Amino acid sequence: MNTTNQNRTPILKIILGNILIAFAYAKWMKPHIIINGGVTSLAMILNRITSLDLLYYTYGLTFLLLLLCGLFLGRQNMFRSFLSSLCYTCFFAFFYKVVPFNACLWLPLDFLFSCLFIATGYYCCLSANASTVGMDVIALIIHKYYPKLKIASIIRLLNIVILMIGFFVFGLYSVVIGILFSVCYSYLLQWLLNWKENSSLQEN
Repeated sequence: MNTTNQNRTPILKIILGNILIAFAYAKWMKPHIIINGGVTSLAMILNRITSLDLLYYTYGLTFLLLLLCGLFLGRQNMFRSFLSSLCYTCFFAFFYKVVPFNACLWLPLDFLFSCLFIATGYYCCLSANASTVGMDVIALIIHKYYPKLKIASIIRLLNIVILMIGFFVFGLYSVVIGILFSVCYSYLLQWLLNWKENSSLQEN
């Protein structure tokens, strides 16, 4: 693989990953009010409390996490994470505000599709050495200093903390589904990351 293709592949993975994540949040998570503890879920909580537009909170939290990314995760990760955050905010706004169709079919089916899309999207970004500028930024920072802690496990714990806050805003139903979602997609994400690690070891 030549240098041009090597440089292009991570960018394409970041774009694809954020398309998957943004679509899942805009077309399945938000309509079903599934809060899984991520940035969009935290934005949904703040939106419900204050009635300020959801996109404002999404942009503000993303910017804050991007700053943390730049401070703790290095220049390359900062650039790719900036691209990732730009892609996510644009695609989320596009799917949430512009695209009119309803993608919801049936809650269990939408749940499975959301797990698949979001886990795969996270995997695309993380394997391209970029964060999605979500809770994975915090997870990557913690993992950097405590490498024995698995990224997916840290994300799952952070998600559950936010879900506990969401309980007081959205009630038990959204929280229970959110916890189930966080467990399912984070285990799928961990499987993908383990598969990548094993594949790298075999190549070496």
